Amino acid sequence: MAEKARVLLPLLLLLMLVRVQNGESVWLNLPSSGTKCVSEELHNNVVVVGDYAVVSDDHEHLTPIISSKVTSPYGNVLHHKENVTHGQFAFTSSESGQYLTCFWADHPAEGVGLIVNIDWKIGVAAKDWESIARKEKIEGVELELRKLEGAVEAIHDNLLYLKNREAEMRGVSETTNSRVAWYSIVSLGICILASCAQVWYLTRFFQKKKLI
Repeated sequence: MAEKARVLLPLLLLLMLVRVQNGESVWLNLPSSGTKCVSEELHNNVVVVGDYAVVSDDHEHLTPIISSKVTSPYGNVLHHKENVTHGQFAFTSSESGQYLTCFWADHPAEGVGLIVNIDWKIGVAAKDWESIARKEKIEGVELELRKLEGAVEAIHDNLLYLKNREAEMRGVSETTNSRVAWYSIVSLGICILASCAQVWYLTRFFQKKKLI
């Protein structure tokens, strides 16, 4: 039993680490007028679930209402709600890049800001493990191993994404270096031609002076 616990402990610690990396809570201070946004860089085919709510300590008045909008890197609107105090959005990313989540007050009071709490769940953390456990009739260690398997797959996908991004950046860097090298060669050639033309012109000019 002790041996089994020693084996499972590192796995559970890794799972907790992945959960921390894939789930986070953000507090936004909205200005009395204007929009406040947060961004998250995602690659393709990532599940995202977000809950947001207005935090208010004033129990004597109604909770302020806000509007929210989630957009993809290419400007597609994935979620848009108006006149709400809380809400939830869920989507699977179809584009790689920065996803924006923006909030603004619908009826701002002058000089009064709002606080919005956003709870992000991405990838493995966004899965409904309770439903999966009930559907597949798994529990305990088996359920934790399933979670760990999902976490390992997410890490593998992230590594592949980073590898592809690095290859793209390397390609861009090599193309840029090649273009800069050709630009330098062309610039040097133009300078040499201009110098030769100037020498030729000055030579003819002084030869004419001598003849006069």
